[in-house]
Amino acid sequence: MIRLAELFGVVGVGVDISPYCIRDCLDKKRTRVPEADIKFIQMDGAAYKPEHSESFDLAMCIGASWVFSGYRGTLRALRKMARPGGLVAVGEPFWLKDPSEEYLKAEGMRREEFGTHSVNVKVGEEEGLVCLYTLVSNDDDWDHYETFQWWAVDDYVRTHPDDPDNPELLEKTRAGKESYLRWGRDTLSWAIYVFRKTKANVQYSDGANS
Repeated sequence: MIRLAELFGVVGVGVDISPYCIRDCLDKKRTRVPEADIKFIQMDGAAYKPEHSESFDLAMCIGASWVFSGYRGTLRALRKMARPGGLVAVGEPFWLKDPSEEYLKAEGMRREEFGTHSVNVKVGEEEGLVCLYTLVSNDDDWDHYETFQWWAVDDYVRTHPDDPDNPELLEKTRAGKESYLRWGRDTLSWAIYVFRKTKANVQYSDGANS
């Protein structure tokens, strides 16, 4: 939201359940875009209702589809918020290949939690949306995301040596590092999917009306 306000002067609403996240957002707004017409609300995103339904030019959820009980639920929730002809953007993982049982067990995941890249596109279109664009992460993106966490933990432990949670934090990081390098990097990827919410009575080449 802050970056969009800086780049394009958007008007918008950001919702997050974490008071720490909201506090950080408000601090950034004050220092970076104090005049921007954006607001941040601390609440469960699943409970948020816009003042007017179907009113946003863009409704997005990047990497938090669990808020709406999964990817399809997220698309349905955002579709209700976007105006006809507006955009819906969702960031979601996808399987590069069938995950091994060892990887699923190590991460506490189920195979059914995610689909493939093509399935993620298909699910959106089943929900009455038209996929316009996908931005897919590459190995460098994943490495940056994962290994920056290793670096952050190392910095924290070195600068807070008396924190009693350090052993647990280090063990969690060690297990996550092993899982990522052994399985995750070659098994799971991530993309942002951008869909158009079609206007009524628009006909596409397959003859379907929406």
